[in-house]
This record gives sequence, structure tokens and C-alpha cells, in this order.
Amino acid sequence: MDRNGMEQGIRRFLDALDADVAANEVAETPARVARAWADDLLAGYASDPERELTWTDVAAGGGPVLVRGISVASICAHHLLPFFGTADVAYLPGTRLAGLSKIGRVVDVHARRLQTQERLTAAIVATLTSALACRGAIALVRATHTCMALRGVRKERSEMVTLAASGLYEDDRGARGEILGLLGRSLGRDPGR
Repeated sequence: MDRNGMEQGIRRFLDALDADVAANEVAETPARVARAWADDLLAGYASDPERELTWTDVAAGGGPVLVRGISVASICAHHLLPFFGTADVAYLPGTRLAGLSKIGRVVDVHARRLQTQERLTAAIVATLTSALACRGAIALVRATHTCMALRGVRKERSEMVTLAASGLYEDDRGARGEILGLLGRSLGRDPGR
């Protein structure tokens, strides 16, 4: 990332505001903003999500693995405003069992990029499917978008829900219903609603 270019852009943005802000209050703002975006908000560009996902070889078979309530914080590619919520991820192992914390890292790497929630959800599933060679993967992401809450229609309590699936969870309605039921019960929600 071109941090110097980011700093210059933020400086131009602040100048264009023509706002009555004391110069000493924003003197370091361009450097702070560039650092925040490069080191945190968009840090996912510096990582390969498949390399974050380590696994252990196991015997084929076994039931699904679910990780729920993974915190998600990302930046909307359309308005450069944050969206945040949770991701529930499940996969049906083939012969690879992922390290539990690694699934959260995969979510973070994808979330720490400019995103749409739909693309984020699909990317999580694609990474799990590719790296783990699993029999199926599914991700359910629930998020509040500040681009919808703070501007435009200003619906502060709106929540967007996206779902992506692969393998068995994409092709077999029974398996998909079962895993969605598990995710729904685990969250204390009625999966039929």
C-alpha cells in the first residue's frame, strides 16, 4: 500500500472540507488515518487467506464443524463506511480438520479488505472449500451497515443477512436444512423464520 499517497489524499480531503477545524487538531490526522487503514482496516490485502488456514489430516468421515459468532468488521466498497456483525461458519470435513482459530483468521483476512457483504460471505466459503477440500462449507453473515444507518434511508436497526454454500450444503437440500437448523438453534433463533 502507498501510505504516503493515502496521507496526501486525506490531507486533500480535509482541505476540501473547508471546515472550521483548528489546524493543530488535524495536523497529524492524515498520518493517523493512513496508518489505521493500512495497518488495520485494510490489512487483509497483505495476507493470503488460504495460508492462514492450517489443518490436521484426519480419517474421512465425521460430522460437521460449526464456529459461530465470529466477529466481523469490514469496510463497504461502495461508500468506504464500516459494516460489522457476526459470521457463522460450518464445514463438513473430508480428510482435513482446520485449526479452530484459523477459521476466524480466514474471516478476518477477507473482512479486512474493501468488501460487499455478499462477496465476503462467498469468499469465506471459497477459501474453506479450496484449502480444506471439504465435502461442503457454508457461511452465514449478519451485519449492520453504517452506509445504511448513517446516510440514505437511515435505518439504524437494519441487519443484512447473507448466505453462501458449497458442496453438499449447496447441492443437498436436506443437508443444507440440517446445518441451517443447527446454526439457527445455536443462535437461539427459529431457523424457520
